[in-house]
Amino acid sequence: MKVDVEFELARLRQLTTKQLKEKYEDVFREACRSNHRTWLIKRIIWRMQANAYGDISERARQRAFEIANDADLRVMAPKSTQPSRHAPTKVCTSKIETNHDPRVPLPGTTITREYKGQTLQVTVLADGFLYAGEVYKSLSAVAKAITGSHGNGFLFFRLNGKEAKNATT
Repeated sequence: MKVDVEFELARLRQLTTKQLKEKYEDVFREACRSNHRTWLIKRIIWRMQANAYGDISERARQRAFEIANDADLRVMAPKSTQPSRHAPTKVCTSKIETNHDPRVPLPGTTITREYKGQTLQVTVLADGFLYAGEVYKSLSAVAKAITGSHGNGFLFFRLNGKEAKNATT
């Protein structure tokens, strides 16, 4: 018995999810727990083709069974609300207070900026900024060393309040 795949696909796409679940149960002879239309259509058409043209070889089926036995796969998450014995016993749920300015990237980050045809690179340290082999206390001090005039370091390096746009790690 040959299957007209295009015709069957068009017919399956017109069915409701409930009707697809019923068709799944007819084709697979087992209950269906999924309500995902696309998945149901794919599985049903696959089974119809397998029934019409022949299933996979017994050797391939056995190998697939061995692989599946080795894997810890779940179809659905466990419903238990009890914590696992492997779960940590203490969990920190409070915020960690730091005096870190959110405009400044984390230490170890390199801030890059194009300025007068040069690519400037400033490395953020835990207690300052490294530029051209010297450590500066602030980005404004770095900007002054580069431009020769006082200015806002955050504006010069184009850092906004949330993240460093030109920063790379």
